[in-house]
Amino acid sequence: MISGLRRTGCCRILSAMPHNKIAKLGLIAGKGTYPRLLAEGARAQGVEHLVVLAFRGETARTTVKPADQVEWLRLGSLDELLQACRKHNLTHVVMAGQLTPVSLFRVRLDSAMRALLADLPQKNAHTIFGALVKQLENMGITVLPASEFMDAHIPSETGVLTGCQPAASALSDIEIGREVARVTSGLEIGQTVVVKDGTILAVEAFEGTDKAIRRAGRLGGPGSVVVKVAKPGHDMRFDIPVIGERTLRVMRRAGAKTLAVPAGRAVMLEKEKLITMADDLGIAVVVFDTEGT
Repeated sequence: MISGLRRTGCCRILSAMPHNKIAKLGLIAGKGTYPRLLAEGARAQGVEHLVVLAFRGETARTTVKPADQVEWLRLGSLDELLQACRKHNLTHVVMAGQLTPVSLFRVRLDSAMRALLADLPQKNAHTIFGALVKQLENMGITVLPASEFMDAHIPSETGVLTGCQPAASALSDIEIGREVARVTSGLEIGQTVVVKDGTILAVEAFEGTDKAIRRAGRLGGPGSVVVKVAKPGHDMRFDIPVIGERTLRVMRRAGAKTLAVPAGRAVMLEKEKLITMADDLGIAVVVFDTEGT
């Protein structure tokens, strides 16, 4: 079990993964700050030419500022995306930011996207984005992990990152949540489980993390533990747990007191800022070992 956790003082960061220098990168950008931070990281690691493939009504204007070229696309139009990749002769792309799969059922789809979905016996984040990756690979495009260029935002050392310490009961709840989340995420249900005093209050479904946390707050009241995991054999190109300021705000409103994430397999957007924010909100942040304790 998890025991004797304490603040690590300085959280060791994953070193940059060695790879050949990528001169030109395509960034398929969704919602939130994640795409902007990845773009900044790519620039810092030597990417000379950045093409942002943005979605109208989804991608923030601040995301495209670091770009050399921008293509504004319609969500639901796979053909536009593929044509943009051809137009810019992209050989490497990375996907970052939220594009909620459920939105694909609420927009007008082009024939290419309808055909892609029709070939999927199961429709979830893994199958939909997995099929998109396959389409890009068939064009000779390498799809990089979503964690690429994000080394400064990925904690790798286990322990408590915040000055705010988890309650003793939270440690056993983390164990429960971690085991449950491993199973449910492998079933494509979700990556988040909310637990309080040994009771599972919510398991993330298609509605997303935030709504699962809110549902748990309505059911169990304050004091719950939010556990996020990366599913077994998950595809790092599009399937990695991400925590941002909104996650902490939703937790505060729901009364959740502890957030637990896996070492080396989760992105904490603007990590140091998040740690400070968590302390201000009275939320403990714990990093656990996915293999051991």
